[in-house]
Amino acid sequence: MSQQEDNSFIAEALPAFVSEASEQLEMLEQLLLQLEDEPGSQDLLGALFRCAHTVKGSAGIFGLDEVVAFTHHVETLLDRLRDGAVTLTPAMSTLLLQCNDQIRALIVLAQTQAQADGEAVAVRADLEARLQAFSGDTATAAAAPVAAAGAPGATGSDQTWQVSVAFLADTFRNGMDPLAVLNYVRGMGDISRIACDTTAVPGLDALDPESCHLAFDFDLVTASDQDAIESAFTFVREDCRLAITPPAAAAVVEEAAVTAPRAAPAPAKAREAGATAVDDQRFIRVQADRLDAVINLLGELVIAGAGASLLARQSRQGSLIEANDQISRLIEEIRNGTLQLRMVPIGETFSRFRRVVRDTAAELGKDVALEIVGGDTELDKSVVERIADPLMHLVRNGLDHGLETPEQRLAAGKPAQGKLILSACHESGSILIRITDDGRGVRRDKVLARAWERGLLEEGVVPPDADILKLIFEPGFSTAEKITNLSGRGVGMDVVRRNIEALRGSVQLSSEEGQGSTIEIRLPLTLAIIDGFLIGVGASRFIFPLDAVVEVIENRSTTTGMDASGRGVVELRGQVLPVVSLRTLYALDSPEPERVSVVVIQSGGQRFGVLVDQLLGQHQTVIKPLGRMFRSLRGMSGSSILGNGDVALIFDVSSLSQLASNPPDPLRQLSRSPQRFNPAAPANF
Repeated sequence: MSQQEDNSFIAEALPAFVSEASEQLEMLEQLLLQLEDEPGSQDLLGALFRCAHTVKGSAGIFGLDEVVAFTHHVETLLDRLRDGAVTLTPAMSTLLLQCNDQIRALIVLAQTQAQADGEAVAVRADLEARLQAFSGDTATAAAAPVAAAGAPGATGSDQTWQVSVAFLADTFRNGMDPLAVLNYVRGMGDISRIACDTTAVPGLDALDPESCHLAFDFDLVTASDQDAIESAFTFVREDCRLAITPPAAAAVVEEAAVTAPRAAPAPAKAREAGATAVDDQRFIRVQADRLDAVINLLGELVIAGAGASLLARQSRQGSLIEANDQISRLIEEIRNGTLQLRMVPIGETFSRFRRVVRDTAAELGKDVALEIVGGDTELDKSVVERIADPLMHLVRNGLDHGLETPEQRLAAGKPAQGKLILSACHESGSILIRITDDGRGVRRDKVLARAWERGLLEEGVVPPDADILKLIFEPGFSTAEKITNLSGRGVGMDVVRRNIEALRGSVQLSSEEGQGSTIEIRLPLTLAIIDGFLIGVGASRFIFPLDAVVEVIENRSTTTGMDASGRGVVELRGQVLPVVSLRTLYALDSPEPERVSVVVIQSGGQRFGVLVDQLLGQHQTVIKPLGRMFRSLRGMSGSSILGNGDVALIFDVSSLSQLASNPPDPLRQLSRSPQRFNPAAPANF
């Protein structure tokens, strides 16, 4: 391979390295935080060492010498921790977390091909000195050259090792480059002799260009030990036959090698017995934009399929209807399988906050334990990415405002250590995230005083308790006494609310003074396609998320006793059920029928009914964003295009439940304006 081809290969493969290294560093951080709770765990120490070694080995293959050199110091300290030569302390744990951040920064610099400034170099040197001080290896580390930093174990003086490596046939197919491995080995010392064995190379008529037949014998002069040399072949260990001869026996083996032929590489079939378990856990990395493109095309396929099914039913041809039903079932299976590809456990996001809680609590002089519940709950990756920042703010806000210092907690009769709980679960077709603390809670009098001061409320007005807590999410609101790095600037909670509502979600705060607070966030599982329940009111079409529909009561006489805002009650199995009329709520211009149906909806643990004219059944719903004109329309989360080309609005059941209990006048005025709101009319969404 030419130098140009080699550089091209590295440029193409570098993004994959960056992605994998980021995962390893994220895992390393979580392991370090777990190790603080279990400082003597050999399993955690071993996993930590492997993470650091994997990052260093990968960086060496790509020639990222600065990453290799710095990670080597981290690896040395982890090795001494693993061997019991040193004991983990809080200061050492903090240092290792800072070093993890430094490795991440070095990888970013390598990716952007930028040079570190003087301040960054000084920080790196300081970290290296502190690592050496903890590991007790300052003299050796200071004398070791950068190129030799790739060797984790050193014997103290250069020795000559004889190495024989034969790469198996599938090496190329598995994405491995033997020359890149040899280049990494060369960085461990000096290759004084190398010979390429071509005895296993078949003739041209039988040569498969995708199969590897390379084998090398070479002498390596290095201060590294045998474990370090073997570690250089970590990534190709299953794709090669490796023999390393110690210096003392090298001469004898070399003489014997002249008369004895080298064993031929084992065929690929010989590895199949051990390959089964690995194949069961295979992973393929796919760029997110490619998957998004597939999701978008799938949405168009769902719409086209709905249109074809409508035409088939109108034709009244049984065979055509049956064929379209089969296509619809296949589209639904493809939809479910494709959307599942974007579902990820939210626990991965929750785990990132361990470091945030640790560092922020230390900065504030507080002792806080983070508990994660329901981390295996899955939701759309796009939702996870966009909820991370609001969650970060809420966690930091809880640490700053909610939880007390150990002295304050002891004075209040609480344990010195505070508790912060992140939990997630599925509920009514959405995901419910809770952030709970056992801190001081929200002081209503303090909130009211600040609201009066800021002009958010008229002086002396005391709204209901729930409305007082909602004031915290108003723009510019803050109860902090002074401005700090964490709070007091009057921004944040309103941005959190807007970001959550932009995801078709909602946020709600509940608190008991002196006992703690809970913030509940409800989010849709996906932002792309849902199962919906299609209903009609007059000429208008609406969609409920199917998971929120509890039951349907058909052919009921028109409910009497409805008030002017369209609210009333019906009796359901001996209990009173609140109901709301969509016709009245949105001022739809259509005559009221003699008999209506009631769709029973559940939202946030409460049930209510919605009066509708027609029940049109289940509908695969491709969610489209609302146009600018309709974004202020409460109770709606999006729109969908039906098979006949009409537009149906999708209800946000959480907002609808609030409107059902207290519909605002501005909405009714808006909805009464036919120029601004007519769900039956075609619109450009």
